[in-house]
Amino acid sequence: MTYSKKYKLGGNLDVNRIGFGAMRITNKDNSGMPDNPQNSIDVLKRAVELGVNFIDTADQYGMFASEILIGDALYPYNTGLVIATKGGLVRFGPSNSPVRHINNDATPQHLHEALNGSSSRLKIETIDLYQLHRIDPNVPADITFKFLAKAQKDGRVMHLGLSEVSVEDIKQAQKHFKVVSVQNRYSVSNRMWESVLEYCEEQNIAFIPFLPMGGGKEMQGEAVLQKVALRHNATMRQIALSWLLHRSDNIILIPGTSSIAHLEENMAAGDIQLSKEDMRELNAISGK
Repeated sequence: MTYSKKYKLGGNLDVNRIGFGAMRITNKDNSGMPDNPQNSIDVLKRAVELGVNFIDTADQYGMFASEILIGDALYPYNTGLVIATKGGLVRFGPSNSPVRHINNDATPQHLHEALNGSSSRLKIETIDLYQLHRIDPNVPADITFKFLAKAQKDGRVMHLGLSEVSVEDIKQAQKHFKVVSVQNRYSVSNRMWESVLEYCEEQNIAFIPFLPMGGGKEMQGEAVLQKVALRHNATMRQIALSWLLHRSDNIILIPGTSSIAHLEENMAAGDIQLSKEDMRELNAISGK
């Protein structure tokens, strides 16, 4: 089976469908800079060398560390490199504690500051894709969406997306702005958000699955994945990624890693061509 290698995000940004998720370039508990920042910089540079032109991050990845590392490693950015970030979450707790609580904050006041901070750290005036990290249950969604629409109108962001949302949430946001991407948890072994993926297909919205390999220990259907992997001389994780690429042409992958070897393994998943029989067996993991 063949599939498209590229996706036109928002109708005007050509991105390769295997991107890079930049959460794991921070320290182990995602609370700050890694012990070896140069390693993270090397991983980012290698990702671009391998053809990645879509990098996904968030202000809360490493408490701003991920955005800082991206700016340090890749600015000035190559033509065509799309940087996506997110805002709407905050961490709080003792400053000397590596584990802090995460809370929603999608108030216009916070998002105004978050946008300014992300732009500064990434060294870009207009953010290519700004995604609401979570809808805040304490703030009427329309207030948040109106602020984001104005930020887009003011040129602070080019495109807008959402994360962890239902179909109804997307429809509500669409009353205020064009939703070009949705990030929800999705993998060959976790298809809870199948209805959201299908709606995104209908609406030509990019669907960006996080935990695209099922979250490691949570990977289900290992026997089937291993069987298909053996046919292709590949790893189970490569097959899990390839399944997503074959599943729908609006899916953009953002596997993350702090290892160049693992990065190269992930990228090689794009060369795997799954057969109809492979897809039938993999689809059956979740009974679909």
